[in-house]
Amino acid sequence: MPSPAHSTLRPPGESVPEPGATRRSGGLPYTGRPALGGRPAAAALRVACSGEGFARARVFTRDTLRGWSLDHRGDDAVLVITELISNAVTHAVPSAAAGPPEVRLGLALGPGGLTLTVSDPGDNAPVFNPSDGSALREHGRGLCIVDALAEQWGWTPRPPAGKTVWATLSTRPLT
Repeated sequence: MPSPAHSTLRPPGESVPEPGATRRSGGLPYTGRPALGGRPAAAALRVACSGEGFARARVFTRDTLRGWSLDHRGDDAVLVITELISNAVTHAVPSAAAGPPEVRLGLALGPGGLTLTVSDPGDNAPVFNPSDGSALREHGRGLCIVDALAEQWGWTPRPPAGKTVWATLSTRPLT
């Protein structure tokens, strides 16, 4: 399944612009693509491989969802993004070719739901270890959490190197 990753970027800490607006700061463009109702349909962020980068990714996700009137999906989306970025930094970045590591977060709103993507430089496939009943495991639970929260998830290679791991969440209000 192809990845819905989007190549537009928004600088960390910058608020979500008004629909259709374009801002440039620090060489990282953000372009909201209008969707039904004039809301942006996609946003993306380069994530620094640090605690600060993780925090910015969480804030970016919450701010973007708030701008799309999807606050009710914020907790699940932030948890999924945190797990996917953590996996990328832990498993993909160290195995990538030389050069500065790059992890990208993407959010795409479509008729099928909210798709969250994390692209990284590693070629290794994500490893899903279904629960073995040990809730006390320290590592290896991330994709189990993603699997429990997402309607579907998967990954796709990103030629010439790297991959994108994605998860789709429903946008229906919680009942």
